[in-house]
Amino acid sequence: MNGYIIITVLCLAACKPAQHEDSVFSSGKWIDLTYSFSEQTLYWPNNATGFKLDTQANGITPAGFYYSSNAFSAPEHGGTHLDAPVHFAQGHQTADQIPLEHLTGEAVVIDVSEQALKNADYLITVKDIEAWEKANGTIPDNAIVLFRTGYGKFYPDAKKYFGTAEKGAGAIPHLHFPGIDPTTAEWLSTQRKIKAVGLDTPSIDYGQSKDFKTHQVLMGKNIPAFENVANLDQLPLTGTYIVALPMKIKNGSGGPLRIVGWVRG
Repeated sequence: MNGYIIITVLCLAACKPAQHEDSVFSSGKWIDLTYSFSEQTLYWPNNATGFKLDTQANGITPAGFYYSSNAFSAPEHGGTHLDAPVHFAQGHQTADQIPLEHLTGEAVVIDVSEQALKNADYLITVKDIEAWEKANGTIPDNAIVLFRTGYGKFYPDAKKYFGTAEKGAGAIPHLHFPGIDPTTAEWLSTQRKIKAVGLDTPSIDYGQSKDFKTHQVLMGKNIPAFENVANLDQLPLTGTYIVALPMKIKNGSGGPLRIVGWVRG
């Protein structure tokens, strides 16, 4: 075999497409974890405005073809959205600075709905996580941790989801929905290596929080959060790959989020 033939054989071997039978995307289905943005989108009660879509064009043009175009406006935080670390941690990552690696990856789903649906002020505990790990194994390094409280079934009913349908600053004391206990946030961020957290409520802090300590703890360590996540009841406890891409707002403290999960078949 001459040198040319040897080089050709080696090249063909190296260039042969890799076999990925065990690829994370070899078989399965996508689950949409995002609520559509519309006039029904829920925002914190003291937001002066919500999501607005203005029609700029919709119809047949003088040239004879159909054309539509809209303009939208919305607060950063509302509906299915991202909380960037800078939201509660000065000088930390803004929405456009979060590494893509922190917004994508394997996820675990910790179901606390049995407790949370009985107590609107439920705080997710370290014991909840330890019980999950006893049944499913230790949370893997670099996982995205999603908490299922069961409150997603109430969206977009503000009274059931927020605990009040009132608007304005006066509604804040009447907010009642579950969240992550600050001691749990501290434990997660120090005893486990996680990329991000998310849940199916308006905030990672519970409705009655006055200092948003869970936000402070996680975002102080550059751990972003996904809030108002939809359809967590359609995800298995393990075996989901998450893609959570927010609007890339320069210097943003957060923004609308399109989050989806690939569930392996």
